[in-house]
Amino acid sequence: MSARFEELGWRQTSMGEISLRRRFDPTVRADVFEVKLDDEFLMSSLFTVAERELARRGLSRTPGSDLDVVVGGLGLGYTAREVLEDSRIRTLTVIEFSDAVIDWHRRELLPDTAGLAIEPKVSLRCADFFVAAAGAEGFDPRSPGRTFDAVLLDIDHSPRHVLHHPHAAFYTRKGLQQLSVHLRAGGTFAMWSDEAPDPDFVAILADVFTDVAAERVFFDNPLTRGQASATIYLATRA
Repeated sequence: MSARFEELGWRQTSMGEISLRRRFDPTVRADVFEVKLDDEFLMSSLFTVAERELARRGLSRTPGSDLDVVVGGLGLGYTAREVLEDSRIRTLTVIEFSDAVIDWHRRELLPDTAGLAIEPKVSLRCADFFVAAAGAEGFDPRSPGRTFDAVLLDIDHSPRHVLHHPHAAFYTRKGLQQLSVHLRAGGTFAMWSDEAPDPDFVAILADVFTDVAAERVFFDNPLTRGQASATIYLATRA
């Protein structure tokens, strides 16, 4: 058994102090890796089903081969790792706000997703996803205006529960229209939310995209011995 608790890294950011810790959980009898922003839990290696389903469900509706994909939010790396399981992936651009998170992956502090930072198809970019989505330059400053086959987003808790106030503008009709410019025709926008489907947000998505869905994802919670759920929003650019 490893040491019960260890802080692996931390960094001060404009949104607060972000930290990575490892603790031994006696319930599951395994090491658990967690990301916190100040005192708020952002991600845990105990709960990765929804993060993986974001990639699976988003890519399952994305047509074509040689896909270029953007993931907004690196975190523990489970969404990005699942994207690479799709044999059609040509490039994966991961947009992460905190250079500390990118550093954790480059130092291979996370055993489940070790090697992600050196994958030939992967580019880790330290930038604000929401600023990039709203700008003409887009997600690849080396190729301004470049478009992608899919954009998969896992940053805020939900459209109503954001980590940083400026993010709220993204979840409006204007914000989603700005994002859609960076998608190819027939491309997919998919987004994780920790809350139940939001009918108002679904309506906003439907104003901008086609084939909009809000799908519940259920998974076991070993701490409560019950089930938990998340929502995956899915939409297609016409």
